[in-house]
Amino acid sequence: MTASTPGPASGAGSARNDPASRLVVTGGDVFDGTGAPPRRADVAVQEGRIVAVGSGLDGDVAVDATGMTVLPGLIDCHVHVMISGVELMAHLERPFSYAFYAAIGNLAATLDRGVTTVRDAGGADLGVKKAVEDGLVEGPRLRTAVSILGQTGGHTDGWHPSGIDVPLFVPHPGRPDPVVDGPDEMRRRVRQLIRAGADVIKICTSGGVVSPRDDPRHPQFGPDELAVCTAEAAAAGIFVMAHAQGAAGIKNAVRAGVRSVEHGMYLDDEAIEMMLEAGTFLVPTLVAPHWVIEAADAGAAISEVVVAKAREVAQIHQESVSRAVAAGVPIAMGTDSGVGPHGQNLRELELMRRAGMQPAAVLAAATSAAARLIGVADELGTVEPGNRADLVLVGGDPYDFAALEANIRAVYKGLL
Repeated sequence: MTASTPGPASGAGSARNDPASRLVVTGGDVFDGTGAPPRRADVAVQEGRIVAVGSGLDGDVAVDATGMTVLPGLIDCHVHVMISGVELMAHLERPFSYAFYAAIGNLAATLDRGVTTVRDAGGADLGVKKAVEDGLVEGPRLRTAVSILGQTGGHTDGWHPSGIDVPLFVPHPGRPDPVVDGPDEMRRRVRQLIRAGADVIKICTSGGVVSPRDDPRHPQFGPDELAVCTAEAAAAGIFVMAHAQGAAGIKNAVRAGVRSVEHGMYLDDEAIEMMLEAGTFLVPTLVAPHWVIEAADAGAAISEVVVAKAREVAQIHQESVSRAVAAGVPIAMGTDSGVGPHGQNLRELELMRRAGMQPAAVLAAATSAAARLIGVADELGTVEPGNRADLVLVGGDPYDFAALEANIRAVYKGLL
């Protein structure tokens, strides 16, 4: 069990650590993750998994959740645990290994906010994932992309006008070089990522906001390169996620068969229809441009070009996501944490509500829908028998997203 905050499970005694014991979270309302309204129910847990949900359940140990709502552990489908802000000079002055130590705090801050699973969208390698799995550091369950693939001059190219190359993630034996050109290089690099332990392939089909030398509206990678990427991923049984901000890049990604479009800032009607037809998820990351603007306003040394792009896209982003929501595009929660401070993940929920999502749908996007997107719906994302006992206990109104962080009473990752 991991409890990130002192909560009602405190003092449950040694039985909670006995795998044979049965623990019951009792007296609370359960939001099961499907979008159905919360209902009064007990949740019985044994050996780290939910064994029953219903009324009048008994067990060896009781956790009193009276007056609280029990949520599934939240899932953030787009984080960067190895990034702690986008200020270039800070990035340059930190030793290579510093990011691994900073990730320890980033992981803990994320778990503390009720996010028990994340998809790291670039940066974290297999060692980071294994460190969490083996209990060396505390953090959410990790699905990892390892490296972010982009073309020369694209979103992952660290070249600057001075001629100096400053990659966001320095390649190392467990993190392949992110820049690829042509189908043959693409095939080799995807295979290298699979060998390195990637759970998902991350590709950039458009420019971006935080990359100063490209335009988020311009497409990147050709159809031949994208086809090779999705084919190699499919052969290994994994999905492809696409950083795609401009409409042309979004459409190219959907045509190639990606699982999710990340950001989607310049969605048009055709792109939305294509996503609906293909069942492609949108991971909005609405909070990300706000973080860039806030950091710049606070005095961070961020490129003027980057800040200007963030200011330009913030409102457009919200409007694009609103149209996608109205059309019924499947939505999964993601934040781009790392661009902004880790531990502020729940800010995204209120922005999703403002984009037109009903509150229950917002929570479903952060639980069951997110679990479906990343391929873990058979174990996570809902409060039901057989699933892992990742649970968040919150006081107050669970749909009051502005107050949700303050209302968290306990976070459990694999409650025993």
